[in-house]
Amino acid sequence: MMLRTERLLGSATAAGLQQAKVIVFGVGGVGSWAAESLVRSGIRQLTIVDADYVAVSNINRQLMATTKTVGQVKVEALRERLLDINPDAHITAIQEIYAPDTASKFHLEDYDYILDCIDSLSNKALLILNATDTDKVFFSSMGAALKLDPTKVKVAEFWKVEGCPLGARLRTQFRRHKTFPKRKFQCVFSDEVLPNLGPDETSQPAQEGPAPMSYHKVATNGSLAHITAIFGFTLAGMVLQHIHKRSLAHQS
Repeated sequence: MMLRTERLLGSATAAGLQQAKVIVFGVGGVGSWAAESLVRSGIRQLTIVDADYVAVSNINRQLMATTKTVGQVKVEALRERLLDINPDAHITAIQEIYAPDTASKFHLEDYDYILDCIDSLSNKALLILNATDTDKVFFSSMGAALKLDPTKVKVAEFWKVEGCPLGARLRTQFRRHKTFPKRKFQCVFSDEVLPNLGPDETSQPAQEGPAPMSYHKVATNGSLAHITAIFGFTLAGMVLQHIHKRSLAHQS
């Protein structure tokens, strides 16, 4: 099943992919694509975390969102798809929000890689603080909304992210509370910021199934699948590159 992966990266990296334990917080427009790319690339031990349900408004950009899955628990719908890709994978689906009252349930030290795809500013900041307090590899997605140009997506260390409103708000919050990440970490971001030109979701007809959660988002902005997918694929690629480099180092 993973012959093309092993062909490119070698047997040592392929084995490393199977052994790595990854957790993805938030499986919306970014996290869902990251999860799929990881499983298709050979990751077999994956935990996905999200409290929300699939909504009609998710269909334009979230991997597991279709007319057939509207109303389903996001992590369960995604887990089913991932197991269709690799029935031998161990996919743990947790319908939960990462927040101050739930953070202790997640033992971050049990994972090799932690991916942050959370939308909520306060919960994202909390995960950043807690993840960087471990020795585990941590990657974060900045805001993927209000973007159209895929060539503007890039990677930088958090404090060097420029032109991203979410990154700026996170840094402001850390400075205000005088609590800072314990170490540096890499982020996927884009400095493109376009205006919303159409109506917001509140002006649309009510949908069937549970109402989507807001997660205390600052705003609901327009977003597109090719951008959110590139963000997610980039995060997955960062995990693969890290495992590959580590495998090569062990062979030398």
